[in-house]
Amino acid sequence: MKPIKQMTARAMPLRAENVDTDQIIPARFLTAVTKEGMGDGLFHSWRYHADGTPKEDFVLNDPACADAEILIAGRNFGSGSSREHAVWALTEYGFRCVITPGFGDIFYNNSLKNGLLLVRLPEDTVNMLHDLVEEDPTTEISVDLETQTVTLPDGQQHSFAIDAFRKMCLLEGMDDLGYLQSKAEAIAAYEAKPPY
Repeated sequence: MKPIKQMTARAMPLRAENVDTDQIIPARFLTAVTKEGMGDGLFHSWRYHADGTPKEDFVLNDPACADAEILIAGRNFGSGSSREHAVWALTEYGFRCVITPGFGDIFYNNSLKNGLLLVRLPEDTVNMLHDLVEEDPTTEISVDLETQTVTLPDGQQHSFAIDAFRKMCLLEGMDDLGYLQSKAEAIAAYEAKPPY
């Protein structure tokens, strides 16, 4: 996993609420067992017509949003099934952070375990970010995981909460297995001690 400390990047506005994991990555893409190419299926039903041509009015097809690393979405993003592929699709497409007023619980945990930073901000702040980015797609937003803040171009700062263990893993670029492996010496020393 790539460590996340600070990022300053363009954002993509997705004004949609209750976006479930089947909308993020349709079920027909779940046969893949690796992350490679998963970004091609991201929002596939929303991005493409039945004949495979791009829908011009969908935000992922807007050239102005092509390099966005931050996704700004509506309430209850990532609800529905527990498919980890939804997180893979977002990260393989190039997103490193999603900002919304709220997430599906399972999606939230899957994201943090797979190197996707999720930031909860109040709904009025998220709406303001939507407005800002829609008005000027070149707007860059700064997200600092170390200080747990989101900073706008005008200097406004907004704080967000995150579990301390998940924060440490994201800062170090470690998943759960990587964390356990980093403790291998301590585990071996503990197991070598007499039981009583």
